[in-house]
Amino acid sequence: MTRVLVSGGTGFVGRFIVEHLLANGYEVTVGGRSPPPAGLYSQRVSHVPLRLDADADQACAFDDIYYFVHAAFEHVEGRYRGGEGDDPQGFRRANLDGSVRLFEEARAAGVRRCVFLSSRAVYGDTAAPPLVAETSPAAPDTLYGQVKLATENALKSMADHSFVTTSLRVTGVYGPAGPGRKHKWSDLFSDYIAGRPVPGRIGTEVHGDDVAQAVRLMLETEPARISGQVFNVSDVLTDNREILSFLQAATGCPHPLPPAAEAAEFKTMSTEKLRALGWMPGGRERLAATIRELAGRR
Repeated sequence: MTRVLVSGGTGFVGRFIVEHLLANGYEVTVGGRSPPPAGLYSQRVSHVPLRLDADADQACAFDDIYYFVHAAFEHVEGRYRGGEGDDPQGFRRANLDGSVRLFEEARAAGVRRCVFLSSRAVYGDTAAPPLVAETSPAAPDTLYGQVKLATENALKSMADHSFVTTSLRVTGVYGPAGPGRKHKWSDLFSDYIAGRPVPGRIGTEVHGDDVAQAVRLMLETEPARISGQVFNVSDVLTDNREILSFLQAATGCPHPLPPAAEAAEFKTMSTEKLRALGWMPGGRERLAATIRELAGRR
């Protein structure tokens, strides 16, 4: 059984990755500051202490590890853009320098592959084309995006025949949050059900398990097709009106839906490169089914 270390495995996205890998026969170790709470996963996982600290010697975390999935990120709770709060230097040091230290220790320990969870924020909001591909210029306009891009580049520079590296530029992630946790649309659903005003927001979304499927592809695809590369991970362009229309259908709530958001200027991400490897996200059918599932848990 192949052993995978997942940093940040107790986080919202990390939990999907851990569950997906477990379901597909991997032996998973979760790396984090503290052990995962009881009942977070459907199966038992091991835990090793791990933190984003450029000065820490954490090489022992990679003992007997075959693959490393780096999903950990230090930020102000609930915020990625602006997640530095009032400490941009500490934010950069933890997330860039701390990540690079982990990559170096993984490579030195003989880890075969490393997958980094990056973000669509590397493109910035000023990118000109309405559709951005991996070949589009990266022009991050937030510290979050700048740090993600710098981490991508550092990992790419380490790629060789014995250390296969890839970065996944992930868009907004949705799905069940796990036992005792609130999903990302919890407040939105509550506002709508209570009849409070809801703004017309638009964005791109991808289910957490579809992100995890992309991660697994990076672990299983032949190195020549992926090493040193980046891949966009995105699925549907949707807005609050469509999301709440699925909730309305599931609950029978009579409140009016918010106005449709303007989609013409929103920049979506091409995923043809990832789909060419066999990636098949759930699309609107999965979006609707997930909202029905979340509505049933209210």
